[in-house]
Amino acid sequence: MMNIKYKKYKGAYLLLLPALLFFIIFSYIPMSGLVIAFKDFRLGLGIVGSPWCGLENFQVLFANANFIRVIRNTLVISFLKLFFVLVVPIILALMLNEVRLSAFRKGIQTLTFIPHFISWVILSGIFLMLFGIDGPLNNLIVSTGGEPIGFMTSDVWFVTIIIATGVWQTAGYTAVIYLAAISGINPNLYDAASVDGANRWQQTWYITLKALQPTIIIMFILSVGGVLNSGFDQIFNMYNPQVYDVGDILGTWLIRRFEALDFAGAAAGGLLQSVLGMFLVCLTNSLAKRFAGKESGLW
Repeated sequence: MMNIKYKKYKGAYLLLLPALLFFIIFSYIPMSGLVIAFKDFRLGLGIVGSPWCGLENFQVLFANANFIRVIRNTLVISFLKLFFVLVVPIILALMLNEVRLSAFRKGIQTLTFIPHFISWVILSGIFLMLFGIDGPLNNLIVSTGGEPIGFMTSDVWFVTIIIATGVWQTAGYTAVIYLAAISGINPNLYDAASVDGANRWQQTWYITLKALQPTIIIMFILSVGGVLNSGFDQIFNMYNPQVYDVGDILGTWLIRRFEALDFAGAAAGGLLQSVLGMFLVCLTNSLAKRFAGKESGLW
């Protein structure tokens, strides 16, 4: 039976092969290096020759004075992003769904969708120039009689910019997913609700959002897995030592540990980050199935 199915879908399996090879080479094979987290790693001895040290690297990690600070920053930025990245695309999708002029709707959708495909290396350069002390925004403030603002050196402004630009970069892409789910809603439901006297807001609340619930839950579960990542690419390219108190997250701190040749400590932190991320995904999936129905989870 398997041979028949394999022959029937042989072309599909061949298309899947490059993706499988990509994950095997760049995701699974490198996982063997995680053994460094449990070793007193020395470059001269290599991974195999370095002596085992058990959980000593994790103890050193937890004892580090900066560890609590970076965990706090990671959680604060992550949960702020998680809230806005979840809510804003839903609002955007609902608004686009109400637009009746097709050309206008497609134009707005395209404009909000494009930022997703631009690297944070490029976007960070643009935002650093825009919000810089000598940037166009501060020039406008000075020209109107105000004092220049250190957007990228102020704790409050830096976190605000990180959250706002992160939402701007992802909102359009995520909204497309919600729009696809909305397009699958039976139009007869809206007709029936209209006959019963429901206005547009009531139809949105009781029909559209109700139908979007499974998609929202899945997107939330997937987002929770990246809570300890906090948008590393974005922050790494935009932060500076003056905002370490609020902008230094676990990923950026571990990169600096790696640059300081603390390979074992960096590996221990990376492993901890991955394990906690997997735990949060499993926990969120379990809670979703318990409170929203068994069909609501990813598995």
